[in-house]
Amino acid sequence: MTHRLFVLGVFSIFLAVFSTPSAHAAEEYRVCRYCGDSHDARGMFGVDLEGDGRRYAPIRQVDVLHIKLDVTPDFTQRTVECVTTIKFVPLRQPLRELKLDAMELTIDRVRGSAEISDFATTKKELTIAFAEPIPVGEEAFVEIAHHSQPTGGFYFRTPEMGYPADDIHCWTQGESHFARQWFPCFDYPNERSTTEVICRVPPTMTVVSNGRQIGDEVDAESGLRVVHWLHDKPHVNYLICLVAGNLEKLEKMSGDVPLGFYTQPSWKEHAENSFADTADIMDFFQKEIGVPYPWPKYDQVTIADFMAGGMENTTITTLTDGTIHAAETENVKTSHGLDAHEMAHQWFGDYVTCVDWSHLWLNEGFATYYTHLYEGKKSGRDAMLYGLYRDATGRILTQTSDKKPIVWNQYKNSGQQFDYRAYPKGSWVLHMLRNQLGEDLFRECVKTYLERNALSSVATPALQSTIEEVSGRSFDQFFDQWVYHARFPDLKITYRWLPHEKLAHLTLEQTHETNDAVLLYAFPATFRFDSKSGSVSRTFRADGKKQEWFVPLDEKPQVVRFDPDYALLARVTFEKPNEMLFAQLKNQDYMVGRLWAIEQLEKKKSDDVVEALTTALQTDSFYGVRKEATQALQKIHNDKAFDALLASTEQSDARVRLEVIEALGRFYRPTRVNDFVEMVRSESNPAIQAALVRSLGKYHDEAVDGLLLELLKSNTFRNELLGAAIEAINARRDASMASVLMETIETRRGDFTTSGLASALTTLARISEDQDDTAAQRKLLLAQLSDLRSPVRQGALQALGLLGDVEALSVLETFAASAAEKESEAAAKKAIEELRAEKPAAPRELSELRKLIDALKKQNEKLIEDVNTLKKKVEAKAK
Repeated sequence: MTHRLFVLGVFSIFLAVFSTPSAHAAEEYRVCRYCGDSHDARGMFGVDLEGDGRRYAPIRQVDVLHIKLDVTPDFTQRTVECVTTIKFVPLRQPLRELKLDAMELTIDRVRGSAEISDFATTKKELTIAFAEPIPVGEEAFVEIAHHSQPTGGFYFRTPEMGYPADDIHCWTQGESHFARQWFPCFDYPNERSTTEVICRVPPTMTVVSNGRQIGDEVDAESGLRVVHWLHDKPHVNYLICLVAGNLEKLEKMSGDVPLGFYTQPSWKEHAENSFADTADIMDFFQKEIGVPYPWPKYDQVTIADFMAGGMENTTITTLTDGTIHAAETENVKTSHGLDAHEMAHQWFGDYVTCVDWSHLWLNEGFATYYTHLYEGKKSGRDAMLYGLYRDATGRILTQTSDKKPIVWNQYKNSGQQFDYRAYPKGSWVLHMLRNQLGEDLFRECVKTYLERNALSSVATPALQSTIEEVSGRSFDQFFDQWVYHARFPDLKITYRWLPHEKLAHLTLEQTHETNDAVLLYAFPATFRFDSKSGSVSRTFRADGKKQEWFVPLDEKPQVVRFDPDYALLARVTFEKPNEMLFAQLKNQDYMVGRLWAIEQLEKKKSDDVVEALTTALQTDSFYGVRKEATQALQKIHNDKAFDALLASTEQSDARVRLEVIEALGRFYRPTRVNDFVEMVRSESNPAIQAALVRSLGKYHDEAVDGLLLELLKSNTFRNELLGAAIEAINARRDASMASVLMETIETRRGDFTTSGLASALTTLARISEDQDDTAAQRKLLLAQLSDLRSPVRQGALQALGLLGDVEALSVLETFAASAAEKESEAAAKKAIEELRAEKPAAPRELSELRKLIDALKKQNEKLIEDVNTLKKKVEAKAK
């Protein structure tokens, strides 16, 4: 689910994605299911497997030929009735028992083409015993009637859950092992079959599934609409998908391929913004890949509070409704990256699928790289390279201690595979291959790989063998170091000019630690020397710990570049004098070189550096360079840098304007508060307005107070400014805002997004934690625990821990002991830890004992007083 999403708790992931002030983090999450190394990626996209050790694709008992699902969802009870029919052929030996994955399903009956003697279920499995073994090669079927109230795999969005009644819908999510939670199946990607889905829903609803629609009628007896879909080419089980509900449809064509975009009625007005590039992406991919789109249609359907950016079900991609954006955000928010990634999966992941999760990069690496290729087509080569640069610097090269290779089968949970190795690093492996092979030969290799393995599940050797056969070259060492071993090279490069000899002296040292997990790398090392008379390039083979080369040149170069085509994934240290860095920063022919110059210059704070970065920010031809220059000025963080940023807010590209605003927000300038407030009011882009508002959280000022109170009543698309105001209030820790925030939560509850409401609850707790009386806050938070949306419940549980009110302890203990979902259980346990850490709570028995002791103490004091009085009376009489 992307990048800096390494957070605790699915709730935390949810908030990090949809409430984050960082456009970069939000963008990351919108690419497929990338969730980094977070423990919670395991829960979101995988299930814990039994035992430890290496994981392999399970042995298939049978070849599944066809799966038929007849589904009736109950939107009121949020239950599913289904009849699953599986047609199969036994493999290798006669079949006595058929074992199917089936998690917490109630099996009502089982029948089949062969006599069934019995069936048995556990929480995880259905076993069907046949009276006589079914011979090898004999076609058979079983029909299983079952019902469930799924906790995963099949999801509802209904009014009772807090969603608009007009937007009611349900959907399925199979990857990686969640199909088993709503129908019995062989739930692993080394099995493929044709499928059909019949769904029975109220007459006004729409049903979308895999393949082509072959039936649509109203059943006279039940009054339900019966929609029938057939997918007649084999695909893997986790790609089976069903979406049903109130949906609006937009349509286009790409050649003869129908394109559909379905969204909830609430988003219809803005839906076209997210669908604008789909036809162009389809056209580009068919030409670039060289294999025609392999399916009969391509649909995309938005889902409320989807757990990821998108899911590439065959012919029907499900997307977060967060991809819907208003035109007013300009190019700050776009959908074409997510659109391209998921569409690329129709070839890489659906048409050809990884045989098991250790080879996930064959799905995700290709989809990520072809997204970059489309960016290059849409916005130019510099845009493609900038995407690769951000992947490298922000997501891969930070993983210096990870010893897991791309192909790794020692995972406990398949969700562990959905990290940087499968996505950006896999993409970079393909980028390096494309540069070493050349674009045309790379294209031929990919086309051959797809054609040779069409409609099958494969492992990495299938790709390597194809590349070697088509290119006539061995790639053993390449795959060994980049795919089967961990990490990337750390390189230290030095350059010296020898004036008498007119030689450039170069050294390259691989400084990373080598061991069984990380190798010494072999790669082409290219240098380019720019001088007044032109450029000279030289390529050497780097394969040693430390190597040196001498290059004869006619004159001293003005700029020396390493890896000028940006074709090597490496962490490079190449110190250069300011004079060369300034020249490199001005060179408009080499965008990545300008980025590298900024990387070095941001470590320096001299006036000439600030001036050079300011010039780049204000004049560079590429928006990415202007963004990186902005970040560099923010890191320099002196008055001159602030003034340079303030003078650069008028940017034609909204992405750069947002970057400048966010950079200014990281300075503390109380004398400029009124200017910042005015900027909020004058800015027309709501995404940039929201960034400005969030930056005001560090200021306690009347102008800010007034603005925040005003924004708590605002109505904007997704109420983005309301959410930003709450984030600012959270940063201020201003207890005086507690009452108005409570009122906002109570009166505008339906206006919040799910994540926005959860964020408001935790904000209320944080700003109230030092108050003496938090009974009203506690009451409001406790009321949210009955919300049917998991992120809201988790937000309320977290907030109760932050509030520090011991009166909530008993409720938290109840959730910790008996929550229906592990996420709420974990949130409750963490809240208890928070509460006890801040205000250690005595057990109830001890509390009662203390009350009794206090009462006895008072009684004892009264007795002593009475005895003293009596003593005084006796003494008086004695006198």
